[in-house]
Amino acid sequence: MSYLVKNPMETNGNSKSRKTWLKVVAIIFVLFLIGGGIFLWKTGNILNKISTGGIIKSLAHNIPGVKNELKGQKDGQINILLLGMRGENMPGGGNLADTIILASLKPQDNKISMISIPRDLYVTVPETQDKQKINAVHHYGEQKGKGQGLADMKMIVSEITGLTVHYSASINFSGFKQLVDAIGGVEITLDKPFEEPLQFNEPHVCDGKVFTVPTGKYENKIAKKRNEAGKVIKEKIVASYPLCTNPNTECGGDFKLPTGTQTLNGEQALCYARSRTTSSDFERAKRQQEIIKLVKNKMLSVGTLTDFKKISDILKSLGDNVRTDMQLWEMQELYGLYTQLSGAQIYQKVLDNGDSGLLYYPGESAAGYILLPQGDNYDKIREMAKNIFN
Repeated sequence: MSYLVKNPMETNGNSKSRKTWLKVVAIIFVLFLIGGGIFLWKTGNILNKISTGGIIKSLAHNIPGVKNELKGQKDGQINILLLGMRGENMPGGGNLADTIILASLKPQDNKISMISIPRDLYVTVPETQDKQKINAVHHYGEQKGKGQGLADMKMIVSEITGLTVHYSASINFSGFKQLVDAIGGVEITLDKPFEEPLQFNEPHVCDGKVFTVPTGKYENKIAKKRNEAGKVIKEKIVASYPLCTNPNTECGGDFKLPTGTQTLNGEQALCYARSRTTSSDFERAKRQQEIIKLVKNKMLSVGTLTDFKKISDILKSLGDNVRTDMQLWEMQELYGLYTQLSGAQIYQKVLDNGDSGLLYYPGESAAGYILLPQGDNYDKIREMAKNIFN
């Protein structure tokens, strides 16, 4: 009979080795928990900035077994108002809504629609008798209180389209640029060169702060005398204002993109989406819808969703630049639905005064260039919105 006697030193060595290995695993696990905790804290902190509803309100919706249902989900269509603006404390009207898009999701049918509303549509400001361009509604709402701008925009867009606007969200220029950069840019293919030589170096009345470079030109304020029929019979210049340009030109002053496939960074994507002077506000709306689709596809791609740094950078871009009336659990739920819309059919519409026959230009106005709904009511627009998925 033979016995195998273990070497005491070897036993102690294995024991020490095992203990060392366990310590390493424990350290890695602790670091993972700390890192994950910091990321979750950071995420929660950012989402708290974005949302009007805090984390506490959303905790009950994360309990297992609780059925979460978004507004509109029961009816099969969720309507979300998307706004784009310069941003607070920015020259040129930081709280004016440059981009107004009503997006609708039909998860069961794998469909998405986007309706662009021009900023020059002349409307009655909610809860007042004042007439203003629709892009000013958000501005006047924010003067009443933080977050009221989104509420008033939802109210007026609901009136125009006849659809219940369930949620709203806004993003400023800085956030949009950072978001596009965070996802590595967006790839676009142009059939012909694109150029906007005028818009980003336009002269404005000299203000001593932003527009400070004299052009030698003037903007005249003209008083018009009309007869009883309303026809202008006499014009008189009552004031002249010197015009200046901004020394810090946006988008290089003369913004250009070549023909072919190219990747736009945040700055280029924003300039492309804002360009309108050489084309039109309606063409700009089409470009904005195009960029939104590209951003959506890139954000939901595997390369983005599995890249921790990209996710972190996306969150950074949103914190100080995005506002929404969605609670955190609603954002989480919407994201889950959105990621399921793979290869969704997208329906797009731009309200204009051309082929759509939905708006018209009434001629000169004290408010400048404005657009009104055909028939001076919203009936045709509401019919279009109701049947957009058809």
